[in-house]
Amino acid sequence: MTKLICLPYAGAGAGVYRPWRGMSTPRLQAVPIQLPGREEEYGAPFYATIAEAAEDIAGRLRAAVGTEPYSLFGHSFGSILAYETTQQLIEHGGPLPEQIVVSGSVSPRHRERRLISADDDEQAVADLRDLVGQDIESLNHPDLRALLLPVLRADVKLLSDYEPAAGQAPLPIPLTAIRGDADVMVPVPEWRDWSAFTSAAFRELQMPGGHMYLADDWALVWKTIEELL
Repeated sequence: MTKLICLPYAGAGAGVYRPWRGMSTPRLQAVPIQLPGREEEYGAPFYATIAEAAEDIAGRLRAAVGTEPYSLFGHSFGSILAYETTQQLIEHGGPLPEQIVVSGSVSPRHRERRLISADDDEQAVADLRDLVGQDIESLNHPDLRALLLPVLRADVKLLSDYEPAAGQAPLPIPLTAIRGDADVMVPVPEWRDWSAFTSAAFRELQMPGGHMYLADDWALVWKTIEELL
């Protein structure tokens, strides 16, 4: 069995991959990685930098996989975490994933600095709507908004401050890039640029939907990834 280590998108925790845990098969098992400041780690300090995140996630990943084979999946914010965590693992002796799947993200060198309001919740919600290109239903509920906005602000700031380190070699690992075919956040040329970040096989795949295409049909995306891997 291969474990699929799953890294969440901005504002989310490991629980977002709950549907995939129920779809695991003898070939592929979903193993979400939790990030601090959310769900059971609510109240823990958020990461201050992507470098800090990559180092911590690498440790969590090692604990989750042990000596078993694994692949790595990240959506949006999680794609950058997956890429930088793999660089961290390469630098510090692994273990390395068999494959990487980056979803809903332009390549690291095409990230744009985008911020949301730090002190006006209504404006922050509007900023996020513009950023994603669609309404975020959970932010329409006051109680959920109070929980989610601090996490979203922290994650968006983390991405806005991110620049890939100069001189990083392409990953020696097969990489697949996926996007929703109507994703306004991820233009095709900047998405296909992921091909420059691997020296192994590169594949690209477009799925029906926008930036959050995977949440439209978790089962279809899971089956697709299982076949890819």
